[in-house]
Amino acid sequence: MTNYCSIGKLAATFGVKGEFVLKHSLGKKTSLKGLETIFIEMNKDELIPYFITDAKIKSAEEVFLKLEGIDAKETAQKLLQKQVWLTEAEFHKYTSKSSPISLLGFHIVDKGNDLGEILEIIEQPHQLLCRIDWKGKEALIPLHEEFLLKVDKKKKQVLVELPDGLLEVFE
Repeated sequence: MTNYCSIGKLAATFGVKGEFVLKHSLGKKTSLKGLETIFIEMNKDELIPYFITDAKIKSAEEVFLKLEGIDAKETAQKLLQKQVWLTEAEFHKYTSKSSPISLLGFHIVDKGNDLGEILEIIEQPHQLLCRIDWKGKEALIPLHEEFLLKVDKKKKQVLVELPDGLLEVFE
């Protein structure tokens, strides 16, 4: 089974020929050169492939995208604000190693206990939150410098020492 990772969303249309501005959190300027397909989340858990016909850098966090079959601004507007996903292999190819989003798929380990896989990174102005599935429930774990001990890229682990009582909030 293929795993997918969210990289951002279609933030705006551009021009009159159905082009998009993709706002991404890949952590580096990219034209997505060589990428052939993106997946757009039409409904929850429903990813539809779209083929890229053209892509150009707009800024460090944005790319102009032209997708096959979308030739009018009106057609493009139906896809605005939709999440864009890549296969896990493509995701790792285009993501900066220092970008917080590169921690997707890592496991959070607290005092030797594996709490679960990081399913989503939520960037807020003063902190990063990692969404995990903990005991069958969604839990948001802050990655704060006081709690973060180490990021082990080889073992794909984020070692933390969480404050007492933090996990009980999610029970």
